[in-house]
Amino acid sequence: MMEISNNKIKLSKTRRIIRKIISQKELFLGLVLLTFMFLVAAFGPMICEKDPGFLYDHMLHPPSRQYLFGTDGVGSDVFTLVIYGSRTSLKIGVSVAIISSVIGTLIGAVSGFFGGIVDKILSELLNMFMMVPSFFLMVLVIAVYGSNLNNMILVMALTSWVGTARLMRGQAMSLRERTFIKSAIVMGESKMRILFKHIIPNGIFPVIVNATMSVSGAILSESGLSFLGLGDPNAVSWGRIIATGKRYLPSSWWICVFPGLAIVLTVIAFYLIGDGMNNLLNNK
Repeated sequence: MMEISNNKIKLSKTRRIIRKIISQKELFLGLVLLTFMFLVAAFGPMICEKDPGFLYDHMLHPPSRQYLFGTDGVGSDVFTLVIYGSRTSLKIGVSVAIISSVIGTLIGAVSGFFGGIVDKILSELLNMFMMVPSFFLMVLVIAVYGSNLNNMILVMALTSWVGTARLMRGQAMSLRERTFIKSAIVMGESKMRILFKHIIPNGIFPVIVNATMSVSGAILSESGLSFLGLGDPNAVSWGRIIATGKRYLPSSWWICVFPGLAIVLTVIAFYLIGDGMNNLLNNK
């Protein structure tokens, strides 16, 4: 009987969560769009049997039944490139968001919770990073060390953690004044234990919201770097497709328009999710 009761409680909680998600139209629409994008990235290559590296005889062929999104200047099928490019672009966006969120959360939580000289040093570090234009720093580092995919992810992550750190610092400064934190200190819990058991778990939700926006920023940054010729030449990404197609504008518009639409839809999806989660947080 207890097991049946627990299952009913879990089911009711799940239904409540689903209702809350559906009630937030931005969040629901964003999740639908994002699910579609991830399904394309995961199963698209199984549906689209064409090789992204294969060159057809029909170069700059407009969209047709044979080539849904047309072909580019060397005869590559743009539809196939967009499908395979979704994997690279989403991998970059999600990886950068996770790495930058972890770095920012740790630095912000330590700075806000410990305070004093630790906070002063880390605050100066934050200010220093804020003064440097992140995109130009990315361009400089990638131009020097190379534009392979791992370098791009690492550089973008190391230049985009500041916003998360500032957000988490504010959360930690607020939480450390709460009664349950002061009680934990009085009970003799170590500061590191309090940091990872109480501060970070209770202050993480706004960071998760911010991380969804970071994914969009990373995808746009990769597109910008690829447009400037600094993308990974060995990886198919939406930014690189646009970069190779810009020379054929405006006559062969489809080379840039379709990957551009994929970027726009993905960015909108993550922003809708972030906005919806923010509204959900504020309505609590």
